[in-house]
Amino acid sequence: MRGARLGQHFLIHSWAARTLAHTVEPREGEVIVEVGPGKGVLTRELLTLGKVIAIEKDEVLVAVLNETFAKEIAVGKLTILAGDIRDVCIEPFKTVPDARHADRGERGVSEHTTRATLRLRNDADGIVLDGGYIVAANIPYYITGEIIRQFLTASIKPRAMALLIQKEVAQRITGSKESILSLSVKAFGTPKIIAKVSKNHFSPPPSVDSAILAVTDISGAFFDSIEEEQFFTVVRAGFASKRKFVANNLAVVLDKEKVVGAMAACGIPEKARAEDIKLPEWKELTKMLF
Repeated sequence: MRGARLGQHFLIHSWAARTLAHTVEPREGEVIVEVGPGKGVLTRELLTLGKVIAIEKDEVLVAVLNETFAKEIAVGKLTILAGDIRDVCIEPFKTVPDARHADRGERGVSEHTTRATLRLRNDADGIVLDGGYIVAANIPYYITGEIIRQFLTASIKPRAMALLIQKEVAQRITGSKESILSLSVKAFGTPKIIAKVSKNHFSPPPSVDSAILAVTDISGAFFDSIEEEQFFTVVRAGFASKRKFVANNLAVVLDKEKVVGAMAACGIPEKARAEDIKLPEWKELTKMLF
């Protein structure tokens, strides 16, 4: 099956799609960005809630979706974008200044800007999102982390995401033992497992079960007093070798004496392992090291 070749496992039961769709319902004016609509089981549920932009890489499935949802496409309720989600950019909406607005100029854009443009990387024009957006997706397992990071680090972030991902990955993101992925998600939002979804609800069935993960309250507020790049430099260094204490890992790229002193100041035991250090401690450690 073509979908399986691209890492997709299609939902065949509507209850899971309905649960995912209602996990983060759109607010007035928000658009739902769907990743990997496949044959449209989730798309149909999302369309009951609002306007949808569905991004699908498989050209055969794009043709199926265009036929299945011809009415919704005709009235502007659904837009099918043929392309790889990893080539999608969501950026601040840019206008061409004219004489009427010459005194206003560019005033900078925050992540909370509601007006944005969604486009494929090599396209000059895109789709204007007037009221912000949320993300709903049945994500292929092999690019889960990549897609999550893509949206969380975007200059214009979604307000929330509802993701159908491998159960073990969802548990790792929400669990008490930290990882680079879990810290990456928690730094930008609040993750929560909404429901477990058995592999029997997919075609072809994957080898493992899935879970619906919600990530809400997405923002960049965590980085109000530290640089995002510096934070992830520290985190990646800390997790470089799971068998070593975090102090030894950090000492590979930073001064050992400074690392030990910073950890002591943050109340982190010298023999702590990276997975046991919580998000606020990583933030304080970053402050001390840079």
